[in-house]
Amino acid sequence: MTESAFALDPRLAADTVEVGDLALCRVLLMDDARFPWLILVPRRPDVSEITDLSEAEAADLWRETRIATGVMQALSKPDKVNVGALGNVVAQLHVHVIGRFRSDPAWPGPVWGFETRKPYPFHARAQLIERAGALFSAA
Repeated sequence: MTESAFALDPRLAADTVEVGDLALCRVLLMDDARFPWLILVPRRPDVSEITDLSEAEAADLWRETRIATGVMQALSKPDKVNVGALGNVVAQLHVHVIGRFRSDPAWPGPVWGFETRKPYPFHARAQLIERAGALFSAA
């Protein structure tokens, strides 16, 4: 399987904006101003479970998840960072890295399915992507 056969699930593409690529994963920003939220998607075709990755790729995914967690901490200074790979709605393997605040509207519950997504204003989204990109480059 090659990276060239990788295609982002249309549901992920519809709700996110690309930040950039790490060695294994495409980094996306969930376009929801209520929660700072990154998504890592391994650029491998037909992968729905972590066990579908090679051992080396699974180790890379964990390293990149740690990097994304550090970026989230620097980017938003959250009270907590939640990391999860559920895949109940979108089967394509992807890892959520979500900054959570005690003051956020879903706290302490999950963000999934909580009310309606509120897209970022264009300028705020562009600034956030630029900042996130710089933090990933420096990591």
